[in-house]
Amino acid sequence: MNLPNKITVARIVMIFMFLVISNTDDVVRDMAGGDFVHPWKVFGLALAIFAGFTDFVDGYIARKYNMITNFGRLMDPVADKIFVTTAFIVLVENNILSGWIAVVILSREFLVTGLRLLAASKGLVVPADTAGKLKTTLQMVFLVLGGAIWVGWVDKGDSFLFKSDVKFLWIASLSIIIFITIYSGLAYFVRYRSLFLSDSTKQ
Repeated sequence: MNLPNKITVARIVMIFMFLVISNTDDVVRDMAGGDFVHPWKVFGLALAIFAGFTDFVDGYIARKYNMITNFGRLMDPVADKIFVTTAFIVLVENNILSGWIAVVILSREFLVTGLRLLAASKGLVVPADTAGKLKTTLQMVFLVLGGAIWVGWVDKGDSFLFKSDVKFLWIASLSIIIFITIYSGLAYFVRYRSLFLSDSTKQ
């Protein structure tokens, strides 16, 4: 249980803490009054952002100091999937995001995970490519914007910087995220198609 692995485990704990916070608005309102709901959400958003930041930290430390372990190889991507799944479900639950968009994004995550498991069973490793890393970065930025809407800092219908419409910014962000998510997923399956076509070819 080296430092990168401890950070990974801490990220999972923070994700579940964020999940609890996102589902206790009414409890906080009933117990402490409406004035405490906003700070409670801000704390939850800060926790989620910090959890996302640790995703880059643990990987950097593990590579820089050669602290890569089998536990890390297993739990780091699992923690990422838990983070993305939780964040998008919270957005859907709060009517910030349409359910079908979350399904598309999460389906890609699980399909690529299945491909990696198939590759691992054959002794191969499917590393994250440029499109996959870009997808992760853009998703993090998108989730920060979604979190700002959830907290109440931004309204999708209000004016934004330079009097541009947040609704336009939100739709543009969604379009980019959906495109890069589908593209990066398809790229994996095209590049490693031999993994799931080889058996049928032999037959």
